[in-house]
Amino acid sequence: MKVLLVNGGPHEHGCTYTALKEVEKTLNNEGIDTEIMWLGNDPVAGCIGCGSCLQSKKCFRNDIVNEFLAKIPETDGFIFGSPVHFAGASGVLTSFMDRAFYGRGGLVAGKPAAAVVSCRRGGASAAFDQINKYFAMCNMPIVPSQYWNQVHGTNPEEVLRDEEGMQTMRTLAMNMAWLLKCIDAGRKAGIEKPQYEKKIPTNFIR
Repeated sequence: MKVLLVNGGPHEHGCTYTALKEVEKTLNNEGIDTEIMWLGNDPVAGCIGCGSCLQSKKCFRNDIVNEFLAKIPETDGFIFGSPVHFAGASGVLTSFMDRAFYGRGGLVAGKPAAAVVSCRRGGASAAFDQINKYFAMCNMPIVPSQYWNQVHGTNPEEVLRDEEGMQTMRTLAMNMAWLLKCIDAGRKAGIEKPQYEKKIPTNFIR
C-alpha cells in the first residue's frame, strides 16, 4: 500500500513539508509506503475547461499535473498539503488540483484522501475546507484526525514546536493507515467498491 503526499508549498523543505514529513514517518512505521511530491516553484496553469483530458486521459499541458496523473493507479491514498494564503490554499496547489481532479472521479473514487494546512496564525480552517471539497466531489473517503489537520509556525523549527499540530499529523497518519488496511481486508473478503449509477448532470437554467 502506498500514500502519495503532495507538497503545495513554495519551499521544498518548509513548513508544509515539515507537517507532511511527520505524517510520512508515522505511515512508514505503520508499514505504508510513501512518496512526497513537491509541486515546485514553476507556474502551474489553471484549468481552462477545454475538456481535451476527458478523451486523452491527460492534460494537454505536459507538466507536473500529468506526472501526478500517472501515479494515481499505483497509489492507494493521498494527502495534499498547503500553506495558508489569505485563508485559502496556495495558488499553485489550487491550479494543480483544479486540473488534476477535473473529470477524474472514476480514477480516484474509493481512495482515501486528506488535507494538511500550515499557517502562521489564522485562516487554516477555510483552506482546509477548500481542499477537502475536491475529495467530497469524487467519492473519496476523507481521513480525519483529532483536530483539523493544521500546524502553526513561520518556519519549520516553530512547526516542530507545535506539539498539538505534530500530534494531529501522527493521528492523521494512523487513521489513514487503519483505513487503508480496512479497505484491503474488505477487498480480500470480497467487498468491492460500490457500483455507482451513471451520473446525472443538471443545471438550474430552464
